[in-house]
Amino acid sequence: MPASFRTIDPAHLKPSELHPFLVGAIAPRPVAFASTISADGSVNLSPYSFFNCFGSNPPILVFSPANRVRDNSQKHTLQNVREVPEVVIHICDYAMVEQMSLASTEYEKGVNEFVKAGFTEMPSQKVKPPRVAEAPAAFECVVEQVIELGQNNGAGNLIICRVVMAHFREDIVLPSGLGIDPFKLDAIARLGGDWYCRASGSSLFEVPKPNRNLGIGIDQLPEHIRNSDLLTGNNLGRLGNLEASALPTTAETEAFRQEPLVAYTLNKYRDNAPEQRKHMTLLGQQFLLEGRLPEAWKTLLLAESENLS
Repeated sequence: MPASFRTIDPAHLKPSELHPFLVGAIAPRPVAFASTISADGSVNLSPYSFFNCFGSNPPILVFSPANRVRDNSQKHTLQNVREVPEVVIHICDYAMVEQMSLASTEYEKGVNEFVKAGFTEMPSQKVKPPRVAEAPAAFECVVEQVIELGQNNGAGNLIICRVVMAHFREDIVLPSGLGIDPFKLDAIARLGGDWYCRASGSSLFEVPKPNRNLGIGIDQLPEHIRNSDLLTGNNLGRLGNLEASALPTTAETEAFRQEPLVAYTLNKYRDNAPEQRKHMTLLGQQFLLEGRLPEAWKTLLLAESENLS
């Protein structure tokens, strides 16, 4: 039965009514913990979840201090980058999330959130705003452009930043030196309302990138696999990511009957073809969840009715 949907026309809602739907559904969002400085030298530190990376050559980060939905006032961060077009964007881990949240308090202009939230100021190398010593990653940036997306309550202000220096805590760098270990980063991300999520432990999972090979696609899966009521869309997507040249041959598939779990399943349900087919499919799904794609393929091919015995 098709799912039911609530359909919303943004033109028919107040900004305060639309906002929770947007930030609740477009999630999780990384957080730009931005330090800026005003023309008179006052430091500001505040988190923004309208944020992401938009290129690596040149390295561009963009975040948006939106006009306040409540009264259409503008954030101190936005005012600061117009006076001094520089910013340090930090990535936050779980160990600092409560302090980071505290820094979002709407203190009076000129109040230093480093002090209020208990963070340690470090001098930056190429820009004026200081760095947060406790952050696992920091990007010193010059502001290339500020784009106003509107004048109304909740309107965004895109701050386009070019990274001129980056800092990564040594323990989060991969042993190869080429990238970040997500298990060591322990990053946090924003959801709707008071909710956050933590990217660590069992919440992390891998999906092989399709651009590493030319997968056959779901449309080319055998019909009994493609139309299975047991296999999920994720299962089919993983199966469809295999190249045609890597598909198991008939001989390899037949030989796989001797695999202990396969042999046990075929024998246990030998007198009940529907149950045999069901449990072979579930076994293939188990192999998929374990990352054993070749074994999954052979098991699912054996689940086809004419291959069962």
